[in-house]
Amino acid sequence: MKTRQIAGNDVSRIGLGCMNLSYGYGPGPDRGYGIRLLNEALDEGYTFMDTAALYGFGENEKLVGAAIGHRRDEFFLASKCGLRRNNEGVREINGRPDVIRETCEQSLSRLGVDVIDLYYLHRMDPNVPIEESVGALAELKAEGKIKNIGLSEVSGEIVRRAHATHPIAAVQTEYSLWTRNPEIAVLDTCKELGIAFVAFSPVGRKFLTGTLQDVTHFHEDDIRVTMPRFQPETYEKNLELLEEYANLAEETGCSMAQLALAWLLQKDDHIIPIPGTTVIEHMKENAAADAVTISDDVMLCLENLINQNTVVGGRYDERAQGTVFTEEFA
Repeated sequence: MKTRQIAGNDVSRIGLGCMNLSYGYGPGPDRGYGIRLLNEALDEGYTFMDTAALYGFGENEKLVGAAIGHRRDEFFLASKCGLRRNNEGVREINGRPDVIRETCEQSLSRLGVDVIDLYYLHRMDPNVPIEESVGALAELKAEGKIKNIGLSEVSGEIVRRAHATHPIAAVQTEYSLWTRNPEIAVLDTCKELGIAFVAFSPVGRKFLTGTLQDVTHFHEDDIRVTMPRFQPETYEKNLELLEEYANLAEETGCSMAQLALAWLLQKDDHIIPIPGTTVIEHMKENAAADAVTISDDVMLCLENLINQNTVVGGRYDERAQGTVFTEEFA
């Protein structure tokens, strides 16, 4: 797989989001299958692995460490702090320096590593200035516990404030054809400052694969249950976009998932998508998007077909939207 850079480090230009193996979309696969998937991903050419303290409330970090810790020199490891389960068992956003330090120590232990290559602030704490949270991360870097600092789900203005405190290596935000908010400001801000942009949910939480037709039977632990655009009445309208999308994938000679990933790769060379999956065959299919080239005409058709004006429903409900600090389309 070809590479892109995060703060001077070469990483596969398609990374692997590990969350799905433990969290987010209902029960994940059994542990043995997850271990197999992670090892086969390394064999396939993925060298950028993304996890977080929140995913499975530590279980995803444990899985990554147990599965591929013995191959530590083969991949660039990212994890996250600032969003966790507190002592009462309740999910909370907490960007206080002492909590960031505590979470980092726990992550290092679960992963079984001495240092994390990229450590994100998973969500900005509205009660803690971004400069304080980044300052705490800078201290961890100075101590050799992390190598690079990242941010997640923040605006261009917040990126600039954070970057003035300590250089930011990467910003992670949802980005795909059907979630175009980063195009308002943060993509250009990252480009200007030399920051990698990591796109999570790059195939639209399965929408852009064309394989999700029925949204009435999600597991109760599936995060899409509360998302406006996945409600049955709105999703039915969104499905109307996929007929022409499928035609464009056929014209390009790739799967619908590969088309979504190739679109991101061609948007700019500082963008790194990190699709997640619980299926080994899909992991390999996603990796093969590295070889897909989209014509200029198809790129234009895609952007006109699926965008903020044609997709029905917001990406988060009101509660979840209140936890992100990204620019949003009106």
